[in-house]
Amino acid sequence: MVLVSVFLEILRKPTIGDVLKELMIFIAPLWIAVIVGVLVGWAWKPKWANIGREMMIDCSVSKDSTPSSSDSSSTSFNLISSLNSIKFLLPSCISWITDDEAQSDPFSLPPTVDSNCSSSQIPKGKTSFVTNEDLEHFVNLVEEKDGGPAWIHMMDCSTPTMFYQAWQRDLEAGPTEYRSRTVFEDTTPEMVRDFFWDDEFRPKWDNMLVSAATMEECPTTGTMVVHWVRKFPFFCSDREYVFGRRIWESGRAYYCVTKGVPYGSVPRKNKPRRVDLYYSSWLIRAVESRKGDGQLTACEVLLFHHEDMGIPWKIAKVGVRQGMWGTVKKIDPGLRAYQKERTSGNTLSHCAFMAQINSKISADYLRSFESKSNNSSELETHNSSEKPSGKNIPKLLVVGGAIALACSFDRGLLTKAVIFGVARRFANIGKRL
Repeated sequence: MVLVSVFLEILRKPTIGDVLKELMIFIAPLWIAVIVGVLVGWAWKPKWANIGREMMIDCSVSKDSTPSSSDSSSTSFNLISSLNSIKFLLPSCISWITDDEAQSDPFSLPPTVDSNCSSSQIPKGKTSFVTNEDLEHFVNLVEEKDGGPAWIHMMDCSTPTMFYQAWQRDLEAGPTEYRSRTVFEDTTPEMVRDFFWDDEFRPKWDNMLVSAATMEECPTTGTMVVHWVRKFPFFCSDREYVFGRRIWESGRAYYCVTKGVPYGSVPRKNKPRRVDLYYSSWLIRAVESRKGDGQLTACEVLLFHHEDMGIPWKIAKVGVRQGMWGTVKKIDPGLRAYQKERTSGNTLSHCAFMAQINSKISADYLRSFESKSNNSSELETHNSSEKPSGKNIPKLLVVGGAIALACSFDRGLLTKAVIFGVARRFANIGKRL
């Protein structure tokens, strides 16, 4: 009755403006209370609220107990965690969205994770987690001959000892892919290679890495299977990664391929959430210094990165763009600290030692990938040219006719806009025929 009387009193105000003003004052506290209630209720959601969803997931998992993992056949770039993982992610004000979409897992036993690089060897005869096909895909990315869309430039940034460029592109399906070029002054490709591979030193400059452990390794090829847990912002559960990585060496150029792999020895858990689609690869090589002295005293890193973190891709894209440079510029101080520690004579870590076990390849072998890519593109062009030309509707003719039709009407901008829209739709249909 009290609320009704207050509402009637508001309606008796002399003007509509006064009524609206009083209504806003009356309704605002109610909405604030609802929003606070929803947030508090979500934060302290009881375990029984997930029972139904867990039962459905249990049923689907029982059909196929092997977790599926998507082999990255697209490119990417990166930025993050030393360009190894997207570190800035989203602003904390929107990061809670990820947990709303997260799937719970039927497994409850956590994997054993150590902060060092202790591991077991990959058995002889077992299929490698990172193969020459992955190298071929990466080479095509570097040469921009993978058949994907064009890269869109994002930024150019620099510090006195580092220069950074970044690009991005969106595919028809999948998360946004990123490409970056970083030039570090006064360092060697070998130092940068070890720096990115050294999981023991990484926590000193990457504060998002919670834990890292090498699950398996091959002393012949240097292939490693690594388990990471990374810290995500508030209201967002941590993420775990199980990825294979391997380095190929051609002269003083190092092709470092890292991708998510299926690995049954690390069971899934509800938290941290597993990131299956993960790709992050670098080409590290010596380049001429920006000082202009003609000396190869700088190191160039071309990085391609993409991953599906369980965040809506468009939202993740905004967060990445906002936090990219702020994260990347922290890599350079970490590299300088690593250089100083290495030159002081400290013992080489096991992970850095594994980075020095590379598969040697020749320049001719790399060029063979390029020739295969050229042949496939020529075949695709030839096949497309064999399509019947009679079905193609000239786009210029359609658009030109629309312009003439629009100018013949005197019905205002709305009519013209509709005609142009229809013409563009027909032109697109003509291209698909």
